[in-house]
Amino acid sequence: MPDSIPATMTAIEITEPGKPEVLKPTSRPTPRPAAGEVLIRVIAAGVNRPDVLQRYGKYPPPAGASDLPGLEVAGRIVACGPDVKGFKIGDQVCALLAGGGYAEYATAPAPQCLPAPKGLTPIEAAAIPETFFTVWTNVFERGRLQHGETFLVHGGASGIGTTAIQLARAHGARVFATAGTAEKCAACEKLGAERAINYRSEDFVAVVKEETGGAGADVILDMVGGEYTARNLDLLRIEGRLVQIAFLKGSKVEIDLNPLMRKRLTFTGSTLRARSVPEKGAVAAAVRRHVWPLLEAGKVKPVIHATFPLAEAAKAHAMMEADQHIGKIVLATG
Repeated sequence: MPDSIPATMTAIEITEPGKPEVLKPTSRPTPRPAAGEVLIRVIAAGVNRPDVLQRYGKYPPPAGASDLPGLEVAGRIVACGPDVKGFKIGDQVCALLAGGGYAEYATAPAPQCLPAPKGLTPIEAAAIPETFFTVWTNVFERGRLQHGETFLVHGGASGIGTTAIQLARAHGARVFATAGTAEKCAACEKLGAERAINYRSEDFVAVVKEETGGAGADVILDMVGGEYTARNLDLLRIEGRLVQIAFLKGSKVEIDLNPLMRKRLTFTGSTLRARSVPEKGAVAAAVRRHVWPLLEAGKVKPVIHATFPLAEAAKAHAMMEADQHIGKIVLATG
């Protein structure tokens, strides 16, 4: 390890499965980059729902990944392992990780790194990889959303939701979103949703059908599951696509699949964390090609709700679980 890189670092570990208080600062050996990896001096790390699930013991890291939480970071490359291409020491980057982001240093496969977008702060850059990679691969690759189509995202005020609204609108889609408060609905509409639906007081199926003259949606991005599944299938128009990325209300449902056949629907979904480095690298390349120009032109931007010091990761998780935030929560290392 070069002299300028300390032998140990501060990191946030999950001491045992449980509530936010189980997140504790600790001292860990600074990781070394393996072949094809870079070592990043972390300036900021995004906080995501999978981190919360991991904290509860419900979403273990893939084999070989760090046990520390944290799926996205921004910072400066301070060391490169053998066979790294496209990056060098000193580059400012943001990166998608399989784990280890809640720390002062983190390793990342070079294909999962992207140059920090021009004009964005490290806090903003750290809020990009997990949500923008997820939205791109699910809405545009799996969901095949096209210009002029109608798109609905559930959880529109979340990190995923605020990203999906902006990207779908930037690609010329009609955008609808669901959210749980008037404030969140207003935020969704400010970001580009034509209509935000308060799911506590309105029926999203009825509203979207009314707004589309009975036609419904072409693509739905859902992280709720449960009883939403049948309602989503009902709302989709002929050749519609339902893309599932999480199950906040449960993954086991009993539904009538006749709409799937009658309307020639596609019901798909994916996870990102367990994919191989080449697969994630392909997503990164697509995001750089299609999304980076939008970010650098200011046409889309990560929405930052709050920033906490790294040592206060427990407070960041408590805020996320309170579900009052709009957009992303980020940890800063200094």
